[in-house]
Amino acid sequence: MPTKFQFQIDETIRKNRLDSFVADEITAVSKMFLRNAIKKGDCKVNGKTELRGGYHLKESDTVEIEIDLQATTAMTPEDIRLDIVFEDEELIVVNKPAGMLVHPTLGQKSGTLLNALAFYLNSHRLSAVNNQYKQNLEIQNLKSKTQMIRPGLVHRLDRETSGLMVIAKTKRAHSILSEHFQRRLIEKEYLALVCGNIENDAGVINTPIGRFEEKKCWGVKENGKPAETLYRVKERLFDTTLVSLAPVTGRTNQLRIHCNYLGHPIIGDKLYGGREFSRLCLHAAKLSFWHPKGGEKITFESQIYF
Repeated sequence: MPTKFQFQIDETIRKNRLDSFVADEITAVSKMFLRNAIKKGDCKVNGKTELRGGYHLKESDTVEIEIDLQATTAMTPEDIRLDIVFEDEELIVVNKPAGMLVHPTLGQKSGTLLNALAFYLNSHRLSAVNNQYKQNLEIQNLKSKTQMIRPGLVHRLDRETSGLMVIAKTKRAHSILSEHFQRRLIEKEYLALVCGNIENDAGVINTPIGRFEEKKCWGVKENGKPAETLYRVKERLFDTTLVSLAPVTGRTNQLRIHCNYLGHPIIGDKLYGGREFSRLCLHAAKLSFWHPKGGEKITFESQIYF
């Protein structure tokens, strides 16, 4: 049964977009879910159906929206074990296991890192919130008790890649960390076990990456976007090399494509020429960034044994 929420707009939130305002107030479901609800005609402003998410709210506007809180959304909480490396009031750093999607897709709605984080960050709120929602109370009576923490993605890892990720817990942290990623202030280092012995001890792979629409895959492409990866050999084994990879740019599948281009595909990488293995031997082993609160630079490291 849909739950009806009602809001009265005051002077502090004038000129705010309708979809952004509703997403800030009803944090138990995803932004996309709420945008779609508006498009479907489930939202009214001053008693009239409003289909425009970009409608700018004015002082004294009344907003009503009906939401089916039982519907599965990208933020459906699931009790999935997390490997937590660090946490404070602004952010959380976790070790993502190989084989786990970072966020839900059209083909998979559950079992992702975001599902797990939505549960972990809000587990102490969930039972009380659900009970209140069932009573169909007005939002003014619930606002202070239903604010859920929405995990904010600032970067991603491939499903097959394991390792360190930082996720924002507040809007402020999300904004600052996102800007730092765009400005390349975040330092990332990966460990990869690749096929064969790399001759040079260190080097730079600098070749463009683009998407081949006919094959629906990414690869080295002459007119692609610039992509640069630094590599350093850590250990040469019988017929493999353990190598450290530092991406300067952040193109799709960059490390996998560049290792294959070098002639040493990552073991377990079936898409880019690697020999078969139980997993993709690529791990985000080191992550350094400036903390959004206070500006202190912090570094995390994660061990892996392929």
